[in-house]
Amino acid sequence: MIRWRDPRAPLAVAAATGVAGLAAALLAGAPALATGAVAGGIAALLAAVSLLLASVRTAPAHRPAARWLGSGAVVWLLGVVLRPVAEGSSLVVNFADLLVLVSIVLLAGGCVLAAGRPLHARAVLRHLTDAYLCAAALFLISWVVALRPLYADVGDSSIFMIVLLPALVSLMVTCAVGPVVVTARSPIRPLGLAGFVVLAAASTGELAAAVARLGGVDPPRWSLLLAPVAFLLLAALPWSGRTSRVVHASPEDSRPRAGHVTATLISAVPLVLVVIAAGALVVNLHGRPVTGVALVAASVVVILVIRVFVLITANARMRHLVSLGDRQLRELAESTGDVVLLCDYEGVVHEIGSGVEVTYGYHPDELVGGSIFDYIHPEDVPGIQLALRQMGLDEDPVAPGACLIACRVRAADGTWRPTESVATRHVRGEELLLVTTRDISDQEALRNQVAHLTFHDGVTGLPNRSYFEERTREVLEGRLSGRTAVIFLDLDGFTSVNDSVGHASGDYLLGQAARRLRGAVRPDDTLARWGGDEFAVLVETGPEAAQVAVDVAERLVRAVSQEPFRVADRDVALTASVGVAFAEDGVPAGDLIRNADVAMARAKELGGRRVEVFAAHMHADVVRRLELAADLQRALMENQFAIEYQPVVDLATSRVTAVEALVRWWRGSVFVPPEQFLGPAEDTGLIVPLSEWILREACREVAAWRASSWDIGLSLNLSARQITAPRFVETVAEALEESGLPASALTLEVIEEMLVEDAEETISRLSQLRSLGVRLAIDDFGTGYASLAFLRQLPVDMIKIDPSFVSGLGRDETLTLLTRTIVRLGGDLGLIVVAEGIERPEQLELLREMGCTRGQGYLVARPMAARGVDSLMRTNLTSLGS
Repeated sequence: MIRWRDPRAPLAVAAATGVAGLAAALLAGAPALATGAVAGGIAALLAAVSLLLASVRTAPAHRPAARWLGSGAVVWLLGVVLRPVAEGSSLVVNFADLLVLVSIVLLAGGCVLAAGRPLHARAVLRHLTDAYLCAAALFLISWVVALRPLYADVGDSSIFMIVLLPALVSLMVTCAVGPVVVTARSPIRPLGLAGFVVLAAASTGELAAAVARLGGVDPPRWSLLLAPVAFLLLAALPWSGRTSRVVHASPEDSRPRAGHVTATLISAVPLVLVVIAAGALVVNLHGRPVTGVALVAASVVVILVIRVFVLITANARMRHLVSLGDRQLRELAESTGDVVLLCDYEGVVHEIGSGVEVTYGYHPDELVGGSIFDYIHPEDVPGIQLALRQMGLDEDPVAPGACLIACRVRAADGTWRPTESVATRHVRGEELLLVTTRDISDQEALRNQVAHLTFHDGVTGLPNRSYFEERTREVLEGRLSGRTAVIFLDLDGFTSVNDSVGHASGDYLLGQAARRLRGAVRPDDTLARWGGDEFAVLVETGPEAAQVAVDVAERLVRAVSQEPFRVADRDVALTASVGVAFAEDGVPAGDLIRNADVAMARAKELGGRRVEVFAAHMHADVVRRLELAADLQRALMENQFAIEYQPVVDLATSRVTAVEALVRWWRGSVFVPPEQFLGPAEDTGLIVPLSEWILREACREVAAWRASSWDIGLSLNLSARQITAPRFVETVAEALEESGLPASALTLEVIEEMLVEDAEETISRLSQLRSLGVRLAIDDFGTGYASLAFLRQLPVDMIKIDPSFVSGLGRDETLTLLTRTIVRLGGDLGLIVVAEGIERPEQLELLREMGCTRGQGYLVARPMAARGVDSLMRTNLTSLGS
C-alpha cells in the first residue's frame, strides 16, 4: 500500500499521467474527438478533485465558489466523455452538448461567487445587456469572417442557427461573467479569473466545434486543447504558491485590486466590438441579407439606442443629484454663518456665496474675479500660498485633498477678523478649490476673556496670584544682571470693613486701593492681587534695586494711608503693612515670595503702617512659631498646662477680694513664658480650647474656695478669638452651671483694642454675658482709642489701670496726674478701679491717697498655685475671725 507524504502527490501523478496520455494520443494520431475526450476528461477530473479538496480547506464564506467550479468541471467531464458516443445520433444538438452547456452555467456561477460582488437587479440587467452586445458583435464579426460561406453551403437556416445556439449562449455567458470577475475585489479573485479563463476557452472550443460540425469536418486540434489546458490551470491554482492567500483568505481580507480605469475600459469593450462588427458588415454589404443576421444587427442597434438613452437619463439624474448636493452643501454652510467660495490655486475667486455680505460686509460681485490674498492679513499670506501650492500637486500621491487654514480676514469696516477655513480640491472635476470660511471672532474673544480671567482678578482687574508666580519665575530664570525684589502688602483693619459695611462694599474698597497702588508703582513693575486684602509687587531693576524697592514700598504705605477711603457713605481709614524681600542667587521664586510674606507678617506684628525688609532670622522665627504651635496642640492633649492665681486685694484693708487666673506652661521641665506662646495660640486658634479649659478649671477651684465660706471672686482675661468663637456665651454659662460658681463672682476682662475691632459683634457678645449676671472689666485702661465712648455703650463694672501708669507714680508728674484722673473718673461713674503692677511702697501709698480701692502686683501678692491660695485663704479667714 502506497502512503503519500504530501496530499498533492496524487494530483501530481494524475496530472503527469494525463499529460502523458494526451501526448501519446497526439503521437499515435488518434481521432480528434477521442483526443479531445481524453484530454478534457483528465483535465476536468483533476480540476474537480482539486477544487473539491480545496473547498474543505478554504474559509466557510468562500467554499460555495470552489464547489460550483468543481461541479462545473464534473459536468464538463461527463459532457466531453459522452460526446464521441452522442455524435453518432441523428440529433442536431445532442445531450452531450446540453451537459457542456450546463457546465458552462455552473462554471459561470462559480466565477460570480468567487468575485464576491453583490449583484442588484439593475447591475444584472446591465451585465446581460453588455453580454448580449458582445456576443452579437462577435457573431457578426464571425459571420463576416467565416460563417457566411458556411451558411451558403448548409442552405438550411434553422439547422445553422440551432447548431450555433449552444456556442452563442456559452459566449454570451462568458461575456456576462467577464466584467464581474475582472473588476472584483474578493480575496479569491485569482480563482475567479482562472474560472473565467476556463469559460473563455470552453466557449471558444464550442464555437470551433459548432463550425466544424456545420462543415462536416473534425474540429481543429488546437480548439480541443484549449479547455483541457485551462482546466489544468484551474486544478493547479489552489496548490500553487498563493495557496495560503487564496484558500485561507477570510472575507475581512478583501482589498481593492481593480481600479476605476479598468472598469471603464471593460465597460467600453461592448461598444468597441459593436463598432468593429458594424464596420465589417458595411464593408461586406453585398448580396441578399440573411434574415437572422439582420435581426441580430437590428437588435444590437435597438439595445444600443436603449442603452444610450438609459446612460443619458442616468447622467442627467447624476448631474441633478450633484447640483442638488452642491446647493444643499452651500445652503447648509451658509445657514451656519459660513462663507462658501470657489477659487483656483492662485487665489482668484470664481464664485462666492451671499453670506459674505452678512459676515464681512462685501457684496459678492465685488469679490468675484479678485484675489483672496487682497483681503488676508499680509503676515498670513505666505503660509496660505504654500498650502494651496501643495494641494495643487495632483501628481503627488501624498498631496492633501483638504486642509485647514487659520488666518485674519479684513472686513468692509477695516477690522481684521480671525477666521478658520477648510479648502477642498477638485470641485466638480475642475481645477478649483471649495473654501468654507467661518468667522470665529466671538470664539476668539471668548478665549481671550477666559485667558484674562484665568490670570487676572475679577474684583480689582489686576493680575492674580497665578500670573504673579509665573511672572516671578520667568524673571528669576532670565535674570542676567541687577536684582529683583518682591513686595507684599496687607491692608490693616480691612476685616472690620467687611463686617461693618458688607463684602460688596469691601470689594469696592479693594478696587479703590488697587487704583491707588497702581499709581504708586513704576510702569515696569508688576502689581497683582495676591488674595483677600493682600497685594504683591515684582520690582525689576539694576544694582540699585534695594533702595528702589524700599522707595516703592514706602510709596505704597503712603498711598493707602494718605487719606480715608469712601465706602458706603462713610470714610474708612486704613493703613498698610509691607514686607520686602530681595532675590539672591539660587533662590527659587517660591522662597522669594515666601520671604516677602514673612516680612509683611513681621510688619503687621509690629503694629502695621510700616515697611520691613526680610532678614534670615524672620524665617527662623516663623519656623519656631510653627513648631511652637505644634507643641501647643500636643500640650493641650497631654495636659501640660497649669493655672496660677494672682490675688486682688482691697487696698484699704489688705483683704483678698478676688484672684486673676493666669495660665502657665511647663514643656517638660522648661517653663515657657506666656508672652511666647499666647500670641501663637491666638494666631492658630488654639487659644479657644485653651481658654475654655482655663475657664472650667478656674471656676471649679474658686467655687470650692467659696464653699469654704471665703467670699472671693474670679477674674479672667478674654481673647478676641474666644469672644467670636461659636457658642462662647453658652460655654461660659455651662462652666458656671457645672462648677456652681455664681455669675456675679465671675469677672471677664477685655482690652480696649478688642472693643475697637469688630466692635458690633464684640459688644453684642459681652452684652449677652452681662445679661447672665457676669461682671465685665476693661483691662489696660487708658491705652486704647475710644475708652470713654465704649463706657457709655457697654455697662462695665470695673476698670483696671495699666501698669505703665502705675510704674510712674511718685516719679513722673504726668503719669501721676493721669492715674489720679482715671481713679476719679471711675469713682464718679461708680466703677471699681483696680491698679495693676504695684511693686513699690510709695505706689501703694499714693493709690490709697487717691482713693483707689483695689490693687494687684508683686508688692501685694505674687501669682501662686492653688495650694498657695489655700494657705492665703486660711490666713485671710483667720484675720477676719480675729
